[in-house]
Amino acid sequence: MAKLKKKVLFVLYPIKLRLSMSKLWLGKKLGFVRSVMIMPYQGFGNGKELFFLGRVLGDRQIGLSQPEDSKWRNFKKMYKRFMTWKIPDARLEASFDGVSKSVLSDEKGYYEFRMELSQPLRGHNPWQKVQVELVDKVVKNQKSPVVYSDLFVPPEDVEFGVISDIDDTIVPTGATRVWEMMKTTFLGNAQTRVPFPGVAAFYQALSKGLVGHENNPFFYVSSSPWNLYDFLRELMTIHNLPQGPLMLRDIGLSREQFFAGSHSEHKLVQIERVFEIIRDIPFILIGDSGQHDAEIYLQVIKDYPGRVKMVYIRDVDPASHEKVLKIAGEIEKLGVEMMLISDTIEAASHAVSKGWILEEDIADIAEEKREDEDLA
Repeated sequence: MAKLKKKVLFVLYPIKLRLSMSKLWLGKKLGFVRSVMIMPYQGFGNGKELFFLGRVLGDRQIGLSQPEDSKWRNFKKMYKRFMTWKIPDARLEASFDGVSKSVLSDEKGYYEFRMELSQPLRGHNPWQKVQVELVDKVVKNQKSPVVYSDLFVPPEDVEFGVISDIDDTIVPTGATRVWEMMKTTFLGNAQTRVPFPGVAAFYQALSKGLVGHENNPFFYVSSSPWNLYDFLRELMTIHNLPQGPLMLRDIGLSREQFFAGSHSEHKLVQIERVFEIIRDIPFILIGDSGQHDAEIYLQVIKDYPGRVKMVYIRDVDPASHEKVLKIAGEIEKLGVEMMLISDTIEAASHAVSKGWILEEDIADIAEEKREDEDLA
């Protein structure tokens, strides 16, 4: 079956590429693609190396959402996110602290930078900005778009990092029920999607740790498509979640897949990428019981002994209790604790007992949880 899949993709993918190039050529000729945009994704580094990526697209002009937006308006915006004009083979140049590097966008418009710094960052602000410019002229009368990628580089007083899932870990989406998830995604917006009660305050407390200011990096690893990047970024800003790189995945036909790669493989690869670049700090992993997060985190612990200090799994699927608790036992044998939690206060109280967040933050988390439940 694997050999047959490989052969079919070998035939189909070049056809798809030619169709995409023809579509883009026609779109520019007919004036459907009048301007282009760089969508920078937040990145991260270790003081010696920076990693960040983004995408070059036809300007979608989606704008921010409003609480009063209708379901039809939400649907139209989401349609624009998925029906994108991808700009391949466009040269981009990134500049930071006297270092410059050029790359080309790939066949789907994605670009990726790994930059070695000329000298280590010391005593720095955790958030750094890297300039990214589109060098090539893609459409007539194009101004050279310049954007800035925000990158988190852990400061000297960093205590730990946090890697969190999004769907059914931060916000309820019904990820295990496809039709419910589709309705939530296409008919709602960043204003109407509300996190689980108390999550934002708990994550803010973890971000501050015992130092009392933002010093612990957050990474959000999700199987949601990159098309939702601006939507998820807006959701996090509106609901006061800590900023941090979103590590999403591509969907659609590629050289290796018909639609989308394995959920587990994607998450494992992204987490390992974080561990390889952010090498010297331990991590807290947060997920849910609905989409194999416990199994993925078990593999991470096996692959990177001593790098994980805690695993929190939100209980969203009672049918998986026995399986998740069995995995918790395997994780415990490797010297790491895992908790299956029913609500945010349970996790926050445990974090206080371990000395990972300030005791005074519990009151803020409890208050936010009450307010969120009142609004629900």
